[in-house]
Amino acid sequence: MDATRHIMSDALYHLMVLMLILGQGVQSMPVPTDVPMCTASEPAQYRITFTGKWSRAAFPKQYPVYRPPAQWSNIIGVTHSSDYHIWQHNEFASNGVREFTEKGEAWTLMKEVEAAGERIQSVYGIFSAPAVVGGTGQMTTEFEVFARHSYLSFIVRIVPSPDWFVGVDSLDLCDGDHWIDNLSLELYPYDAGTDSGFTFSSPNFETIPQDKITQITSSFPGHPANSFFYPRLKHLPPMAKVILTKIRKTNQIIGMPMEPTQSNQLPTGNEIEDNLINTPLDCEVSLWSPWGLCKGKCGESGVQHRTRYVLMHAANNGAACPMLEEERKCFPDNCL
Repeated sequence: MDATRHIMSDALYHLMVLMLILGQGVQSMPVPTDVPMCTASEPAQYRITFTGKWSRAAFPKQYPVYRPPAQWSNIIGVTHSSDYHIWQHNEFASNGVREFTEKGEAWTLMKEVEAAGERIQSVYGIFSAPAVVGGTGQMTTEFEVFARHSYLSFIVRIVPSPDWFVGVDSLDLCDGDHWIDNLSLELYPYDAGTDSGFTFSSPNFETIPQDKITQITSSFPGHPANSFFYPRLKHLPPMAKVILTKIRKTNQIIGMPMEPTQSNQLPTGNEIEDNLINTPLDCEVSLWSPWGLCKGKCGESGVQHRTRYVLMHAANNGAACPMLEEERKCFPDNCL
């Protein structure tokens, strides 16, 4: 299963590279727009580094350890003008976003991006980077922005999950007549609104009618079974982050995705400190069972018991489990 998943990930990576090469002729066309635009005279090239911070310590509830373990899909990114959105908070996900967030399939999403470039000439560049085979790892690639296409959007699927993802929608990298040099953003989970599963490994359960894209928080959705439900927290820890760095322009129009290496799969630098985040997880127990039969001699008081069981054990100094068995005095019924 893992080998098959790795082959599919490689296939998606090479598909992205192929579409990036074939689409450059269309993507580089200028875009007329009435929106105030960036006035930078030259295009800029950026390096984007995505770092997963999805550790078991930070997100202990139902953390997936196998079939499949916690990991990240390929990043799919677009540089574009202000009139385009690959996804948007509080709006309905497209069919392409649905297939990508639920199944990791990018064909439809790529066709939607390609169509936007051809129809309204809003898309300037497409980029991708290989998947991260772990909850904490990195992927890096480069991309170029143009004055009339100064916005960056991207999406990364959370694997496994019903339809959850992290990403950025329409980040403008231009400030007046110059490009932003460096930028760091923390990323939090979103629900695409197409699947109603509550946990990372929930089976497919289509949302009918489809909901809009919403941000997942420590209290929303407010169901105790939800994998991100941490009522003691005001805010979830960041699940990932991206660092954007403007680099010196080269002759290459759009940087090709870099293959992952052992060094960029592991946390480096400040990531060691990030991994020390410990989210407390309180013990969760079931409801009490009905009281059992009263055990005792006729005419004398007896004892009856009820029990409950642990739904989820405490972690990271969370509240310990309460007692699981209780007894009370009773008087036997139907004594002869």
